[in-house]
Amino acid sequence: MINDHVAFRTFAGTPLQLDNLEPVILSMGYERQDSYEFKAKKLRAHSFIHPDPKQPKIFCSELLTELLSEETQAIIARYTAQIEPQTLTPAVFYSARHWDMPTLEDYQTVMAESEYGAWLLAIGVRVNHFTVSINHLNSTDSIVEVLQRVKDAGFAVNTVGGEVKGTPANLLEQGSTMADRQVYEFGCGAQQEIPTCFYEFAKRYPDAEGVVYQGFVEANADKIFESTN
Repeated sequence: MINDHVAFRTFAGTPLQLDNLEPVILSMGYERQDSYEFKAKKLRAHSFIHPDPKQPKIFCSELLTELLSEETQAIIARYTAQIEPQTLTPAVFYSARHWDMPTLEDYQTVMAESEYGAWLLAIGVRVNHFTVSINHLNSTDSIVEVLQRVKDAGFAVNTVGGEVKGTPANLLEQGSTMADRQVYEFGCGAQQEIPTCFYEFAKRYPDAEGVVYQGFVEANADKIFESTN
């Protein structure tokens, strides 16, 4: 199995903001591929690609906290202020929270405005999802068949915008599971089951010149974000 890409989330305006993570990604031999905006979700993102085609692309997004309400900004700032100055290394991408576990009340307040922000506040910086490259599978090249196998195995599939997001005309078809759920103990002592991480599946198509498309489609990605909702 080859990973098409891995995805990460972070907060803007902090020591872990996207502009600070980018040099770490570039130091691993990647180059920036493209940039994206998700205005409704108040996000921006960069994608990165490696010269070795078997290395996963990286999709790293950040929440533009300055666009949130003052109340939500204040909650997030109270936690992200705990991030200690540090020299960032690739280990940052599996470093989880750099702040105290939020209280359930804070988590729910942020959730009401930004599911992305609440997820990040509870989970921290780690892989949000891995992505199976359907192009590299031996047994099938059909995303519909892959998703059917996933459902037959008992996993829930993201149906926002349909199970398959995108079309061959977009040069990219994507689908994903819904995030696994796990019981977390919040800073106040309360326990609640929340969404964690998930798997995506991607099928890429060649363009008119026969080159397989390696970018991302904002409309698809916007729906994939819903896998943790």
